[in-house]
Amino acid sequence: MIIHTHIPKRKPRKPTAKQRAQRASWQALLDKYDIKPGQKVSKSKLPSDPVVVHRETPNYPSLNSGVGSTTKKASIQYTGDAMIGIGQLHKSNAVPIFQAEDAIDISKMRRG
Repeated sequence: MIIHTHIPKRKPRKPTAKQRAQRASWQALLDKYDIKPGQKVSKSKLPSDPVVVHRETPNYPSLNSGVGSTTKKASIQYTGDAMIGIGQLHKSNAVPIFQAEDAIDISKMRRG
């Protein structure tokens, strides 16, 4: 086993402007409430009024009539006699076959 010791370690990346702003706002909050890192926070130091978030758009409830909304869709099924089979062109690509020549063409396409 070969261990390469000449590969330098990656330098830590500098924080982005967004990360620096977020860190500064967090530090401002800690300074505002006189909290030191690693210090347990008592509830008396936290703000007493909770922040309430309101919707920007009004909430309109939908009408509930108590009845189902639509009928069940009928299943689609081929009932004719023009199609002679289903061929597989590539992986899960199912192709309908209407003539014997179509089947021969599909088999030649798959094999080369």
